[in-house]
Amino acid sequence: RGRSQRLREVAEIAPPADVAAALDVPGGELVIVRRRVILLDGQPVELTDSYYPRSIAAGTALVEPRKIRGGAVTLLAELGHPTTPAYEDVYARTPTDEERELLALANDEPVLVQFRLVRSDRPVEVTVMTTAANSRRLRYQLSV
Repeated sequence: RGRSQRLREVAEIAPPADVAAALDVPGGELVIVRRRVILLDGQPVELTDSYYPRSIAAGTALVEPRKIRGGAVTLLAELGHPTTPAYEDVYARTPTDEERELLALANDEPVLVQFRLVRSDRPVEVTVMTTAANSRRLRYQLSV
């Protein structure tokens, strides 16, 4: 029990416009996406889609439909892309029909989206995490 994840899909796709812009990939260039469902005690609580430039992901475990030992950030570092602090945008919106179904949301329940950009010498990963807004609490540590 506890927290676990299920890999839904690994694919080469044309990214959404905001992902393409964040990854700084030219229009029409394909990226690799890894789609997961995060489970808490067996119940879906978050949809996590991670996108990688094809030039970084091709020929690596990022394109394989299996769990990545040590996680993607560790793999990126091993590939010569050590990461710097991530940037995140957080916003609420109405869920898509697919999100409502996968997360078993009530019809009027909004979702909270965390759009995370991870950089190294260049943008290397965008992760979009979508969860029910009423079940999410965010905590950040900031240096001011």
